Amino acid sequence: MTATQEPGAEPAKQPARTPPDGGAQVGAAQVDATGLKENYPVMVWTLDSGSTLGVVAQEGGCGKASAELTEQSESTVAVTLVETKPADKQMCTMDLRYPKLTLELAQPLGDRKVVLTQEQRTA
Repeated sequence: MTATQEPGAEPAKQPARTPPDGGAQVGAAQVDATGLKENYPVMVWTLDSGSTLGVVAQEGGCGKASAELTEQSESTVAVTLVETKPADKQMCTMDLRYPKLTLELAQPLGDRKVVLTQEQRTA
């Protein structure tokens, strides 16, 4: 399952420090971000009584961020944050953007651990 971004929403130029309106921040003890590169923004929240998981991703230049739900078990929800870059060489800006993405869970998050990893791909 891949994440969705609010239609027409422009990614922020700074990482989110608080969840969006109506969101409940997931505590740091419940988030394993060891699979992210250094200085990657970490912000995780839930919406809809815990059945929607929100994350902040990072994209830059011609890259496009997405998130994939890679595991849902009794104890863990694993999310891979992906930055996809175009295969053909082109001129790109040097800016970083931080889109807020959401994923629908099969059941509310509850006390399950959220495990974040990241990777780069070429389209």
